[in-house]
Amino acid sequence: MKSGFVSIIGRPNVGKSTLLNALVSAKVAITSDKAQTTRNVIQGVYNEEDMQIVFVDTPGIHKPKSKLGKILNKQSLALMRDVDAILFVVDASVPFGKGDQFIMDALRTTEVPVLLVLNKIDKLKEEEILKAITTYKDLFPFAEIVPVSSLTFDNVDRLARVLRKYLKDNVRYFDEDTLTSNSTTFMISEFVREKLLELTIEEVPHSLTCVTTVYEDTKDLVTIGVDIIVDRDSIKKIVIGKNGERLKTVGTLARKDIEEMLGKKVYLELYVKTIRKWREKEKLLHELGFNEFE
Repeated sequence: MKSGFVSIIGRPNVGKSTLLNALVSAKVAITSDKAQTTRNVIQGVYNEEDMQIVFVDTPGIHKPKSKLGKILNKQSLALMRDVDAILFVVDASVPFGKGDQFIMDALRTTEVPVLLVLNKIDKLKEEEILKAITTYKDLFPFAEIVPVSSLTFDNVDRLARVLRKYLKDNVRYFDEDTLTSNSTTFMISEFVREKLLELTIEEVPHSLTCVTTVYEDTKDLVTIGVDIIVDRDSIKKIVIGKNGERLKTVGTLARKDIEEMLGKKVYLELYVKTIRKWREKEKLLHELGFNEFE
């Protein structure tokens, strides 16, 4: 039996959450084409008969513009410690940039083995993949370089097998049927936020967050209430939409994911609240689960 913890880090929008979902063969982290989709540390559990890997998906490391952004960066950087290996995920379809260099410089301070994951190879030709490998191998002493496509699952199983040699423990941290350590109420609020990311534009996704405030489970029905917190009334109007149509669509789409997760009929109510400058309010951020790592 081999087991251990592996951190997934990288710039925003390189496909970290999609990779996590592909590795555990389940939707444990929301995804979108918006940068900084992941805002909390999300654990996904990969299980085989004689191996268990606890993957830790982190918020994308970026130049912070708010208290929330600073907390997210601290969370990501802190998770370079106390793990058995680090997956540094890059988008192989775009050139190496300053954001990648910033993370690579931070990685030089860790003694944890760093594996480079060249993601999105479905967008590249074979010679372009080889060129990317050549470019990156001279920039940092990576323990391994593994090209994958999280979208098409290409090489994802091989990545899990490669990680086996770096696992240091021999105990199973979670039951074999556990896919994530995150709570049900957290996953519900994330499903709602994912639909809002899909249906809104520009600055709206970064101006809101979601929290589950009601969860009542009866024999045939789960009654759920989710607060959507925004920082301006103008954003509130956008989220609600004309005659409430956008909010209704968000609820319909989110309810489908929630019912699939729970295996039960769901009654979902969404409430939109304006809390000005919520991303700067330290006490509120703590209450919402955005905690700094030491």
